[in-house]
Amino acid sequence: MAALLEVAGLEAFYGQTQALHGIAFALEEGSLTTILGANGAGKTTTLRAICGMVRVRGEVRLLGERIDGRATEDVVRRGIAHVPEGRGTFVRLQVEENLRLGALTRRDRARIAEDFERVYHYFPRLKERRHQQAGTLSGGEQQMLAVARALMMRPRLMLLDEPSFGLAPLLTQELFGILARIKQDEKVSMLLVEQNAALALGLADHAYLLETGRVVMSGLAADIREDENVRKSYLGY
Repeated sequence: MAALLEVAGLEAFYGQTQALHGIAFALEEGSLTTILGANGAGKTTTLRAICGMVRVRGEVRLLGERIDGRATEDVVRRGIAHVPEGRGTFVRLQVEENLRLGALTRRDRARIAEDFERVYHYFPRLKERRHQQAGTLSGGEQQMLAVARALMMRPRLMLLDEPSFGLAPLLTQELFGILARIKQDEKVSMLLVEQNAALALGLADHAYLLETGRVVMSGLAADIREDENVRKSYLGY
């Protein structure tokens, strides 16, 4: 498979504080890659660095074209959708208005109407609540709305930051099942940051383990899941 996203020598900074120290990884088109690590390891910063939300050094390439140093809006227009931790819901707008915002960068206006139904196919609960104010949704429904809004972009790559955060186990299982279907049906590549390592490794093709802003382990998700150190530190057995 061709590499959709390539990261090389990536460093990221918050003011004078360096959060990433020369990390490198690649993500194949149509695949799901997960980034694991403890709190403060640099997982969220990696997603922000790809999107141009923090100061960086190094290279980030999308289909061979360098996107490091570009404005976040330019990165979005090239087909990268970011689902941030905390959902980023526009709470005063209706569900359908939130979804329409996800399609703002698109030029194929005629297809947007049919894409509402495409998104509702994955998230029927949102269709039932499409005229409801987003702030009145449950936490799980708001997380589904955040993913659905990103899907309205028709992205090449979705960056998912802790999608299970704050969700009950049953809702988490439901959401991850939907992500698996989207990956299979839509051929959307995904880069997943997730504290629930067992779920993430069960869904992912490849995995990278970060510690203090450095990649310390990488490989097939199935192989990393069997690593004794990973099992003890992240899987609890």
